[in-house]
Amino acid sequence: MIRALVQDYGWIHRGLGLVGNLTFVIGSVLFLPSYSAWQVVAVWLFITGSALMFVGAAGEFAVRLYENGRHTGKGTRGRNASDD
Repeated sequence: MIRALVQDYGWIHRGLGLVGNLTFVIGSVLFLPSYSAWQVVAVWLFITGSALMFVGAAGEFAVRLYENGRHTGKGTRGRNASDD
């Protein structure tokens, strides 16, 4: 299951990171003095955006680890590709 998420759905990680960045920017704008009534929403957008950026970055890291293991032969649970 993890392999399928990493291999087949890598675009999700980029999408989550992008949405996280957007919510973080919107939260930043809501901290401007003219939007002071929206500061609680801004805090939650910061938290949500940060979490999404973290999940996106962790997913990208997992994709790169998986891809790196596939190219070096270390992703086969201790077996070399030549063992087959």
